[in-house]
Amino acid sequence: MRPLTDTATDQAPADPAATDDMLATQPIGYWSGLAHAAVTRQLRDAMARIDVTQPQYWVLNRVNGGSATPSREEVVIQLTPLADGPHEIARVIDQLVHRGWLRIDTGQRLQLTDAGEAARVRLRELVTQLRGVVHEGISDEEYVAALKVLRRMVANVEGSKASWPGSFSRPAGEPVGGDTF
Repeated sequence: MRPLTDTATDQAPADPAATDDMLATQPIGYWSGLAHAAVTRQLRDAMARIDVTQPQYWVLNRVNGGSATPSREEVVIQLTPLADGPHEIARVIDQLVHRGWLRIDTGQRLQLTDAGEAARVRLRELVTQLRGVVHEGISDEEYVAALKVLRRMVANVEGSKASWPGSFSRPAGEPVGGDTF
């Protein structure tokens, strides 16, 4: 294994069979993308077997969380960055109202119905089980270390956008890394 130094490590092509001593040369985009795809696929497949989608789970959790019940617009604004398109969360809210898991009160606030709360609890149990599979053989300390590294990489990239060729400038007031993700 090559010793780590202060000089930049060469980037090798993505190689799923890379040995441990070659991992430092592997592209983070490849490995983080592979992890994202595998975990998301596992979660969505398990949810599909019980006729629920991941965005539906997001909405149920968002409506349940916090001290005040949110409006439709607040949920759409908060969850759209996670969604597959700008209209997905609004559609999901409509699906959940139609299914009887959400209701809209007289103040136009979203609330979970008893059936919606029961579904949210069942989904939480499923997600907890799936998380156990993903985390098998990984200590909490290793998991925290991995997330800290990823968080730092995001901060490094976000903080350097303005200095890249072709400048990907950030809108004024947009946060740069840190504890925002």
